[in-house]
Amino acid sequence: MTFKELNISEPILRALSNKGYETPTPIQEKAIPVALSGQDLLGIAQTGTGKTAAFAIPVIQKLDQQPSKGQKRELKVLILTPTRELAIQIDDCFKEYTKYTNLRHTVIFGGVNQNPQVEVLKRGVDILTATPGRLLDLIAQKHISLNNIRHFILDEADRMLDMGFIHDIKRLLPMLPKQKQTLFFSATMPAAIDKLSKSILFHPAKVEVTPVSSAVDTIDQRLYFVEKAEKSALLYTVLVKEESKSVLVFSRTKHGADRIARVLNKKGIGCEAIHGNKSQGARQRALTNFKSGKTRVIIATDIAARGIDIANLEMVINYDLPDVAETYVHRIGRTGRAGKSGTALSFCSQEEKTMVKDIQKLTGKKLNTVSLA
Repeated sequence: MTFKELNISEPILRALSNKGYETPTPIQEKAIPVALSGQDLLGIAQTGTGKTAAFAIPVIQKLDQQPSKGQKRELKVLILTPTRELAIQIDDCFKEYTKYTNLRHTVIFGGVNQNPQVEVLKRGVDILTATPGRLLDLIAQKHISLNNIRHFILDEADRMLDMGFIHDIKRLLPMLPKQKQTLFFSATMPAAIDKLSKSILFHPAKVEVTPVSSAVDTIDQRLYFVEKAEKSALLYTVLVKEESKSVLVFSRTKHGADRIARVLNKKGIGCEAIHGNKSQGARQRALTNFKSGKTRVIIATDIAARGIDIANLEMVINYDLPDVAETYVHRIGRTGRAGKSGTALSFCSQEEKTMVKDIQKLTGKKLNTVSLA
């Protein structure tokens, strides 16, 4: 199936064609017709499945075909997302897909001066991507009204729960019009998220793609049993050996990420760390440098890395194994996308061995152990 067969309008088809996108991903193929019909949607999909376009394309098309009445431009689409990085990435997608329309979009998030964001909002926007805290702040200051929202998109709902945003979401819901379309996306459906979805969706169509284990089937997964104190030396050895590859290294803690980056930089491997203690500017610069190839290694914590979409990422290294097996799947799913091959290496110390069992149970695959000898 092609995007044209999904009855996508000409302006959006042109924008997709510019990016070389002709064929929808499974989530796009299933979700776009539902969203275009106006029905509420419950989408179960992980990062990297193409879900941003699955909600961006239909809402852009519906707005473009139903222009505003009157002179004043009012906010009609709200996308709520947990992290700054993901918010910026979603807004970048809207920038691409609205290229041949007259629609205006912007993004707001905390941790930076609000004035430039307020100035853009004053000029009038149709589509707003926001993180919960900054959105509530600007609503309280009367810079944003949600009275005319036609489409509400809640993205990465399970991560919202992990980061403690559920209370903020519950504060926002009564501010939205009763008559609207809601598109709800989550990678997993714990009980609290299932309950939230039932409270805000009206007769939704459920769309589910990529069961958790199948995302890892195309990735070459290798396991190194290594003492905690020896991980740094092993990482250096691997990066020297794989000197042409782009590599995302996962650390469990912010301090750990900084320490790994310091050690590698001292040894002559250019890399940067991203985590919640870094300023927004520093995080964006690090990502830009990584995406452009200026630095080929980036060290990240899980929350900082959630939503980072790096095409052609060749290798993921779990310097520390995650506490939850599903997080392992999210991490390694950043490589081997769109039919490309990918490699995931995991460093396992004595105290992390129980995690390996959980991971193998979840994925149904035995990790290939690599000898250090």
